[in-house]
Amino acid sequence: MMKKLLKEIFLLFVITIFIINPVFAASPYDPVVEIGDITRLEGIRENQLLGYGLVIGLAGSGDSNRSQATVQSVANMLNNFGIEVFPSQIKSRNLAAVIVTADLLPFIHRGDRIDVNVSSLGDASSLQGGTLLMTPLRAANGDIYAVAQGPISIGGFNTQGGGSQVQKNHPTGGRIPGGALVEREINIELNSEKLTYLLDSPNFEVSSFIARAINNNFEYLFLEDKLAQAVDAGKVIVNVPAEYQNSLVDFVASINNLEVRTSMKAKVVINEKTGTIVMGHNVKISKVSIAHGNLTVTISSSQNVSQPPSFSEGETVSSTEKTIEVSEGEGHMMVLDSGASIEDLVTALNTLGASPRDIISIIQEIAAVGALHAEIELI
Repeated sequence: MMKKLLKEIFLLFVITIFIINPVFAASPYDPVVEIGDITRLEGIRENQLLGYGLVIGLAGSGDSNRSQATVQSVANMLNNFGIEVFPSQIKSRNLAAVIVTADLLPFIHRGDRIDVNVSSLGDASSLQGGTLLMTPLRAANGDIYAVAQGPISIGGFNTQGGGSQVQKNHPTGGRIPGGALVEREINIELNSEKLTYLLDSPNFEVSSFIARAINNNFEYLFLEDKLAQAVDAGKVIVNVPAEYQNSLVDFVASINNLEVRTSMKAKVVINEKTGTIVMGHNVKISKVSIAHGNLTVTISSSQNVSQPPSFSEGETVSSTEKTIEVSEGEGHMMVLDSGASIEDLVTALNTLGASPRDIISIIQEIAAVGALHAEIELI
């Protein structure tokens, strides 16, 4: 009874800390998320599988006879069934050599099914309507962990006729949902004494938040040593208390359900090819003056034809006349105060009618003078 009362008192204390502690309310723009959504346990990971196979049932859209890998594979397969055939005798275009890939998720057991991706290896024009034959899928160590087989869904089409062609998506690649049967599983054993949480996006502040949240939630279980310790920006080590060493799943589930406030690095990502700009809310700008104007140069040409009078011996003469026009848009000047956010800058530029590419140029110039307090990444 006393232990239960003590536990309730500590829980009330923890709730009070969460309410008044300013660290967990660093910014209203950073959302509160569960620890399990932004971390993973060390040693728990996906494993990639790879295989080489054949797709049959294609309506003349398969590999040509020039694809030696395909015809040799078909000959080898038929020989395994007791049918002797030489590669030079195979003339069908209803076959295609493919590469099959899949991800073996953690805690997948023998007999479970996983999705596979199928991609053409030769010169097939489409895998539409094809069926993948039994294909072993191997891991990096060479062992077979799954076997794939089944009809392929390409999510599009490729139709030809009369010299015309209509294509949607990529018909040379497809997917088989649940197309592979797991034959070997990867045993994952969690350490019953110590767990290591790895952050998806390393951040010192978030790492500290996670350690504090765990310690606050399980404070009633220890007197001197804390359970969790933030080692660096991407790792938090948690000591498993004796009360949970025989129920490790419950302990991990409790930690994963704890909520912390995230934090992000001040960063601006610019894609000049598409004119896309993505900016964090915490990007700040020092006081700076900006002047920007548009200069447009238009060069056009026209053909002039000069014809001689009737019944004359003159010849028709054509000439090209070029016209060059230069127009400069109205220049604008604006001043941003110190501490202004990137949102303030974009709002002001949009009000002036600046295009995304103008905004990209201005942001780069602001960074060049040292007034942009953020990392810029060009992709």
